[in-house]
Amino acid sequence: MNIFERYLTIWVFICIIVGIALGSFFPSIFHQLAEMEIAQVNMPVAILIWLMIIPMLLKIDFGAISQVKKHWKGVGITLFINWAVKPFSMALLGWIFIHHVFADWLPAEQLDSYLAGLIILAAAPCTAMVFVWSHLTKGEPHFTLTQVALNDTIMIFAFAPIVGMLLGLSAISIPWDTLFLSVLLYLVIPLVLSQLLRKWLLNKGKQSLLESVQNKLGGVSIVALLVTLILLFGFQGEQIINQPMIILMLSVPILIQVYFNSGLAYWLNRQLKVAHNVAGPSALIGASNFFELAVATAIVLFGFESGAALATVVGVLIEVPVMLSVVKIVNNSRSWYEYNLQPKSCS
Repeated sequence: MNIFERYLTIWVFICIIVGIALGSFFPSIFHQLAEMEIAQVNMPVAILIWLMIIPMLLKIDFGAISQVKKHWKGVGITLFINWAVKPFSMALLGWIFIHHVFADWLPAEQLDSYLAGLIILAAAPCTAMVFVWSHLTKGEPHFTLTQVALNDTIMIFAFAPIVGMLLGLSAISIPWDTLFLSVLLYLVIPLVLSQLLRKWLLNKGKQSLLESVQNKLGGVSIVALLVTLILLFGFQGEQIINQPMIILMLSVPILIQVYFNSGLAYWLNRQLKVAHNVAGPSALIGASNFFELAVATAIVLFGFESGAALATVVGVLIEVPVMLSVVKIVNNSRSWYEYNLQPKSCS
């Protein structure tokens, strides 16, 4: 990991402080930025989100989908966790903690918005950081690439319907046109652009040029994320100052769902005798989130000052330390995982 990725939690804390300070001293600037919209899309945020997402999608080789048969067990388990378990478990955990356990300590008018943010966060499987987690667990790189390419393909069609369905079940008003617009703007168009750029780079300079561009754009992506967070906390500052425990309360269901989903994926892989170098990345992909897309969608649907936007940002805040703890668990449990396991190549 580069310095931005390794210390992402620290950078987010700095963004909290900087954003709150700037929002307090220069509120008019933030309100002017919030009003820069076209068709309900905030243009400064749209630009920042594209700078975040395109470098990450540039890593995806959709040709890897052809490898699905080789790793069908691990792929099947991860798809089950990502699309049939994680969004629904988060909706349940959010309902339990936001509407019941912590309801008396959270602003009543934001309860539905917090829940919506948690649902949006869980409905998008991670695209970029899982390559880091997979590398740290000595994961099978072809499996990781195959899984991410397949998840991104499914996300184009499944993200909006799943988010819309769960928000509807939670009695939260769904602006369907805005939801589909966010998918188009922050997933489909960046995906097409990144793949065109990837193809052009490979044709011009082969793999070495592609890797060089990816390394240069990686820093741009993180900086764009941090600037977006400063804008968010510029609007959320007053709420956080008045109730500083909000971030801690929102982190509880996120933490539980990360450990639950990664543990379930890991255990299922062991039950099906999948090789550890596939089970590791399977567990990590099953637990992590595409928080860039989640932040963008929450802002488009509910606005800068919403509880939904804040909930997705909490996901960013705890992403690195929590996922590193899952990496450590996976690595330290390898002997247990492989005990009495039939030796197989990646399956």
